[in-house]
Amino acid sequence: MVSIQLNNLGKKFNKEWIFRNLSYNIAAGQNIVILGGNGSGKSTLLQILSGFINPNEGEIVYTHLNSVKETNVGVEDIRKYVSFASPYLQLTDDFTIIELINHNKLFKPFLNDLSTLEIIEKIQLSNAKHKYIKQFSSGMKQRLKLGLAILSDTPLLLLDEPISNLDKEAIAWYKQLITNHSSNRTIVVCSNAIEEEYFFCDTTLDVMDYK
Repeated sequence: MVSIQLNNLGKKFNKEWIFRNLSYNIAAGQNIVILGGNGSGKSTLLQILSGFINPNEGEIVYTHLNSVKETNVGVEDIRKYVSFASPYLQLTDDFTIIELINHNKLFKPFLNDLSTLEIIEKIQLSNAKHKYIKQFSSGMKQRLKLGLAILSDTPLLLLDEPISNLDKEAIAWYKQLITNHSSNRTIVVCSNAIEEEYFFCDTTLDVMDYK
């Protein structure tokens, strides 16, 4: 699991501060939701936590905890510990789902050494396993992004508006999948206050408190 200490974090675009003076501790194994309206900076904060973008001020301290020891992880190395799903992330359209999963395996293992076909079955896209990603609907792409992130063997899981583009059946699938695979990891969810996205979270961080 990974703990995250945010110390006086601030991010601005051009001259406008999105949030500032954000100090917060996310404990190892905690499930937390980041709330805020459109444009509040919650997705930006999630991207900062993932290491994809940098804050303008402040620092982040990551600590990886296992059964043996605690290890500080540099921001430049945190991506090795993270799986991330967002409706805005792009998939490789010219891959089939089999090719995409096999490509992901080159960088991160999957939970319980799941085989490619087992992953496809869990994502419930067996009928599309030979299709190219560019032929997928937006809902199928979101299901694939969520499946790849949740089933990756990473101690830190970041989910940005996870039920975007999902129908009722797929939302039920997401809730079951995250319930089955949320133990022994730190999970951070961004949401526009849609409880089905973060029903399993025990803590709330509202970025509007740091304007």
